[in-house]
Amino acid sequence: MISKSWSRRSALVCGVSLLACAIAPGQTKTPAIALIDAADAAQWQTLTKNAGWQVITAAATPDADADVRARALAAAVAEAVKSGFVDPARVYLAGRNESAAAVFYTIARIPDRWAAGVALGGSPKTALETNRVFSANFTNAPVLWASSGPDDDALSQKLKTAGLNLEWRSATGLTNNEILQWLSTHTRDEFPLTIDCETNSPAFASCYWIQMTRFDAGERNDVLPLSVVAGESAAALDLGGFGYHAADPGPGVPVVFLPQKYVGPLRIGDRIVAIDGKPIENAHHFLEMLSRATETRPAVVMVERGKERIRVETRVVVPRRDPVVTGRVQARYLPEYRQIEIITRAVTEMRVTIPRDWVPGDLFWNGLSLEGIKTAGCYLLKLDKELLHAGPCP
Repeated sequence: MISKSWSRRSALVCGVSLLACAIAPGQTKTPAIALIDAADAAQWQTLTKNAGWQVITAAATPDADADVRARALAAAVAEAVKSGFVDPARVYLAGRNESAAAVFYTIARIPDRWAAGVALGGSPKTALETNRVFSANFTNAPVLWASSGPDDDALSQKLKTAGLNLEWRSATGLTNNEILQWLSTHTRDEFPLTIDCETNSPAFASCYWIQMTRFDAGERNDVLPLSVVAGESAAALDLGGFGYHAADPGPGVPVVFLPQKYVGPLRIGDRIVAIDGKPIENAHHFLEMLSRATETRPAVVMVERGKERIRVETRVVVPRRDPVVTGRVQARYLPEYRQIEIITRAVTEMRVTIPRDWVPGDLFWNGLSLEGIKTAGCYLLKLDKELLHAGPCP
């Protein structure tokens, strides 16, 4: 069964500094677990010790911006691969409980670094609410989500219907060996024959052998729809952003996390026990109550602090979803025809890296052709007034 006693002790792992992880001459490259939360390192080292896997962490703090954490972990993986001891085809992303959502978010932002991801416990809902989880980005990076929430199976079916490459399993009875075996069946191909990526940010525009470098929202292509996986637009209490365990049995909702420099009315250890006089049974009931809100309105919550009960006037805030503007690329290589076919939406410039096995060959981008490519390497492609321009990458 999945261990619940995850160690919080520091551990010697392969992070930003790789002094402890130099590869010996002749030693084979090994798989690696890249951790969302570095505090889980000792547990994963114990879990993968017999398999000979490495553990990679990043220096970003747990309360850092999600994009900062994603970039930091990807950079740590790149350094580990460069050092020669980690197999780039077998790097797996992992997070548990509160970090489970970050597995979905990180793959959605940086899809081409991971062979697969595993989210133990928790829920992807926090990631979905960002409007930055695109199902296209999971095409070659599947996720195993193991959890025990009462509605998790139904949510997983919804995500799969939306196109997410996801497998859900009940955490009950799932063993550590089964998790490792599932991960081991997936490998990352540097040049997959088919790729599909979508982004709302030029800072997260890498897609295996294509790097989108310039965007124009006016360059529409209705062949490629939006692949964003929408959240439930759940309302929230306007109390400054607090954390709690979604599976907490109650009564009420205990506050287990507050951001740095928090100035709101809550303290860690508080328990929110009622909204507008209605008792909160547990965290699941709390989410149900908020899901019924349709507009922002004033609210009164009751907070237990030790033996004291505190009345707090606040608001139930229903988030406003702005339209999502993104760029998307779909591409494939057809070996039988020696052709690269690329379709994009809102992309006017990109870098395309062509491996040796794909030349000589032809390239087609949104119906425009670049024929007779004889040299492997990186090409800078530009669309300008329905003309395709190509040259070597600077």
